[in-house]
Amino acid sequence: MPLSRRNLLKSGALLSTAPLLSGPSAGQSSRDLPRAFDTLKPLGSRVKPIATAEFHDRIGHAQRIMTESKPQISALYLPSGSSCYYYSGIRWGTSERLMALVLPRTGDAVLVCPAFEEGRLRELLRWPIEVRSWQEDQNPSSLIAKWLVERSIRSGRVAIEETTRYTFFGHLRDAAPGLEYVSGDPITIGCRAGKSEHELELMRLACEATCDVFRAVFASLHEGLTARDIAGLVLGGFSRIGLQGGALVLLGPSAALPHGTIQPRKLREGEPVLIDGGTSVEGYASDVTRTGLLGKSSEKLQRAFDTLRLAQNAALDAARGGKLSGSVDDAARSEVVSAGFGPDYKFFTHRLGHGIGLDGHEHPYLVRGSKTILKSGMTFSNEPGIYVPGDYGVRLEDLMVVTPQGPAELLTPGFSPSLEKPLG
Repeated sequence: MPLSRRNLLKSGALLSTAPLLSGPSAGQSSRDLPRAFDTLKPLGSRVKPIATAEFHDRIGHAQRIMTESKPQISALYLPSGSSCYYYSGIRWGTSERLMALVLPRTGDAVLVCPAFEEGRLRELLRWPIEVRSWQEDQNPSSLIAKWLVERSIRSGRVAIEETTRYTFFGHLRDAAPGLEYVSGDPITIGCRAGKSEHELELMRLACEATCDVFRAVFASLHEGLTARDIAGLVLGGFSRIGLQGGALVLLGPSAALPHGTIQPRKLREGEPVLIDGGTSVEGYASDVTRTGLLGKSSEKLQRAFDTLRLAQNAALDAARGGKLSGSVDDAARSEVVSAGFGPDYKFFTHRLGHGIGLDGHEHPYLVRGSKTILKSGMTFSNEPGIYVPGDYGVRLEDLMVVTPQGPAELLTPGFSPSLEKPLG
């Protein structure tokens, strides 16, 4: 698997990619870690799991959205994945065998799963939910169509969650051709984009743990380390806390490639060290990037760092309830371009940020032209970068939440204070 930030984000929490997990330097045991890691401790009782009542509230919220839609939506179809977990508390891998949750506009939900896995599914139920199982030679979509008819849903609209495989959608459409199929985004995004105080606390814990690990890593750097060595330190640090996590590590000119490179490189004094990664707590992800270096910063790196800090401040101030999501990217990009790193995407090559929660990347997004109206509880990465191909790259990334009034607030413990001490 090539080393890239996109691969790190696929699982929701940013986990190390396969190359980082192999070999003696990947994920050192706790007793082999440098002394800077000695202060890392498990989160323990600070972690409060999502309660059954919270899952019920989420279902109720989805059903209200379905009822208030014009025209109304009769049911929401959710294959296994983060949205299925959001409403049911069930974590289930995705495969060619369908497991799905169907929420009606009124009444109780149903789960559909392979018959040989029904026992395992029932063990995961947080409360009694009807389960209908299918044998290997049966069409599971026919079971769903039959259940819909039993609920008097013979016509109307069924909302399909965005990650549904086309083959599953096609089979359902063939089994229930009298229904109209629409996007489930207004329901799932409408529920998931605004985080509860409990969800925000879990994200704060994940961010705090990430910053603690990164602090220990930066304190342990020395010349000659490879990106793989440093990624192994990150992995070991999260293990010390009792969490799974990892990071993309880019050294020197490689940091000009925002999502990574396969080219090997060793750490040298004065060159940037970009570490981008995180973990998850009860499924809620962190995503933090710090750029640092050994020795004293050069003028060009310092100028890039100072520009990005101004861009982060501008984004934090622009991310206010009632504003358009695209305006936050505009505010940050204006600072970067006005400092001479432009025009447009020339050196700041990607959008400002992404939504984050149960998925490392989720709706909404902070990108030019986006018309999403920001609301309290929405959570985003704030990650401007400056990338000069063949020379250097600097990225600073923190998480923030839109507040009821005023500018957004950080979910990370604080912005990076300097290149020499990226975590203070």
